[in-house]
Amino acid sequence: MNVIVANDQKEALAMLDIDVIKSVSGQFEADEIVDMFKNFFFGRMIIDLTAIKNYTDVSNIQKLSLGLDIEKLIFLLPNDEVTSSSSFLTKIISMGIYNFTTNMDGVKYLLDHPNSYKDVAHIQQLNELTDAVSDKVMAGNHIIGIRNVTDHAGATTLIYMLKKELDLVYGENNVYAIEVNRHDLSYFNMKNIVSTTTSGLMGEIIKIKNASVILVDLNDCQDESACGDVLYLVEPSSIKLNKLMRRNRNAFNNLRGKRIVLNKSLLTNKDIVDFEYEAKAKVFYNIPPLDERKKNSVLTDFLSRIGLVAKQKEEKEEGKILGLFKL
Repeated sequence: MNVIVANDQKEALAMLDIDVIKSVSGQFEADEIVDMFKNFFFGRMIIDLTAIKNYTDVSNIQKLSLGLDIEKLIFLLPNDEVTSSSSFLTKIISMGIYNFTTNMDGVKYLLDHPNSYKDVAHIQQLNELTDAVSDKVMAGNHIIGIRNVTDHAGATTLIYMLKKELDLVYGENNVYAIEVNRHDLSYFNMKNIVSTTTSGLMGEIIKIKNASVILVDLNDCQDESACGDVLYLVEPSSIKLNKLMRRNRNAFNNLRGKRIVLNKSLLTNKDIVDFEYEAKAKVFYNIPPLDERKKNSVLTDFLSRIGLVAKQKEEKEEGKILGLFKL
């Protein structure tokens, strides 16, 4: 027979087609739950995590793991940023908690097929990789992600051109470019180009030793957690913008506060002001169409804006005259 401790997910848990010997709802101190059930015989206990007061403090969850039979507990987690993070999950796994899920199908599965450590070990490994990447960023390594917002906004070619500029500053052995789930960068025949998968991205970054800058083509990768900074490319032609808005009317709402870069752009400063008004989002930089075979001073200024190179005085003056970027 099963026990249910419910709160926010009370209605969903009530719909489970299982035998229940006792069900309580509300928010409880962890010690209260332990006292309530430590001498109570049950087969499985399903705990809605929101039923535990201050559940984001893992010490409260640890009280349950110490006071009750941990192998009989199934935790139903809320879909929030804290409890879905690999850091939080790693901590509860370290307590011996292997049975957790965010939905009713998961609860049903775990009732009949409880997890062992090997079923959740990959979560701890991912957290270790995430921490290692964060250490790289904290140590001064620049990991810059670049993503197309409009279709074919030029992320791959821009990465190629930026890498050429950065090779001159840092040396080609200290600048890497990584693309995820594609192999387009390899056609540029440059050194230190890596192709990987979404799941392999963290590991590839860790393997790169002593790199000053790592540029990541994120076009086919939704997870941006490996990057210290992310640039969002928009090609501001009418057809590309209209296509984007038909696909996702909230596209620019989702980019507020992020670094929007206009690429292959013929917009003037006045046009950019109009663009920002209509999109209700600020433009970080405006890059015109460029010849990928030549050295482009605009890119030197762009790299200085994101803190990768020092801006030279003559480049400041040239930029003001040409008006190719927004000041």
